[in-house]
Amino acid sequence: MKVDVLLGLQWGDEGKGKVVDVLTPNYSAVARFQGGPNAGHTLEFEGQKYVLRSIPSGIFQGGKINVIGNGVVLDPLLFKEEAEALAASGHDITKQLYISKKAHLILPTHRILDRAYEAAKGSGKIGTTGKGIGPAYTDKVSRNGVRVGDLLRDFDTIYAAAKARHEAILKSLNFEYDITELEAKWFEALDYLKQFKLIDSEHFVNGLLKSGQNVLAEGAQGTMLDIDFGSYPFVTSSNTICAGCCTGLGVAPRNIGEVFGIFKAYCTRVGSGPFPTELFDETGDKIGQLGHEFGAVTGRKRRCGWIDLVALKYAVMLNGVTQLIMMKSDVLDTFETIKACVAYKIGGEEVTEFPYSIDGEVEPIYVELPGWKTDMTKMKSEDEFPEEFNAYLSFLEEELQVPIKIVSVGPDRQQTIIRYTEE
Repeated sequence: MKVDVLLGLQWGDEGKGKVVDVLTPNYSAVARFQGGPNAGHTLEFEGQKYVLRSIPSGIFQGGKINVIGNGVVLDPLLFKEEAEALAASGHDITKQLYISKKAHLILPTHRILDRAYEAAKGSGKIGTTGKGIGPAYTDKVSRNGVRVGDLLRDFDTIYAAAKARHEAILKSLNFEYDITELEAKWFEALDYLKQFKLIDSEHFVNGLLKSGQNVLAEGAQGTMLDIDFGSYPFVTSSNTICAGCCTGLGVAPRNIGEVFGIFKAYCTRVGSGPFPTELFDETGDKIGQLGHEFGAVTGRKRRCGWIDLVALKYAVMLNGVTQLIMMKSDVLDTFETIKACVAYKIGGEEVTEFPYSIDGEVEPIYVELPGWKTDMTKMKSEDEFPEEFNAYLSFLEEELQVPIKIVSVGPDRQQTIIRYTEE
């Protein structure tokens, strides 16, 4: 069997959680392969709304196996809050969830370092969520990290050494802090974490495949936030692209099957960094209001703009996308005209390939398409799609050269239409 990969193609917030929830019945297991609790996946069903930060989005579906892979950085305190909230709503995840021993822990001092580094950058700050993700990945790469598996070793000694190293850095930055309360709660959460199954996830996942079970790998953030290929330095600290699944779960490239690429019918971005199609007018505000564009974890308002096909083609190429999934189509239901960026003008030259940098003056070149002016939220099949919406889908498929197999017309899991168009 193969591992199918589901990931975002834009700057995150594409709606991955909902789609994982919809697709999970087709799989034996769902596994997160990178990222940390800065990535909130929102799911809505049966009148309830859930936000998952570290736990895979397949947790609600019929006792399926869920794995937090080695590529994830895990904060025990935020994990405990998330798991207890699920338990309070009737979802006991202790039997379904497996955690990789090789996943790195976010320590209390990582959170403080995150704030200290951002403060030191001044006006050049990245706009992190302050959850400690960057410092945790920094320790991982510099071979100073603390892993989940260390809980089974001399953890107190390992933790003390890491804390002392961090405190020396904070002292050099002259950053004032009080760790007492945070650290006490963190250690309580650490005891809570120990009740879950701690596994060698690379053997576990490959064992599932060998026994004929299929796995859905769930990515966090989005392609344009990838540490290597995103809009550096305004990126996250991990590989968000399909290749990150191989390193984040220990899966060989030959075992990758379908690659589901998720994108919004428009585009959003949270925090700092370049955004060529960003709208600063009433249209941008309207998209934000209709799309409820506020971060699931941070609550921060998302910047909004028209769809960017230069960046989207780049993301499709990097990930080897085999199927596209378009989210939030209904947000554009009331617009007379829909725009799509098909090229950039940089230094007077028209560019259709995503460049090394988009930090400078980038003018988006748009094509305009007629809006569908139809409420799509009650639609149940593609037979109900208005002609103008079908034209928008055909335009995108022609540009991206990949079929759009699923269309979302609302936040609920029932508002998901699977298309049966022939390739």
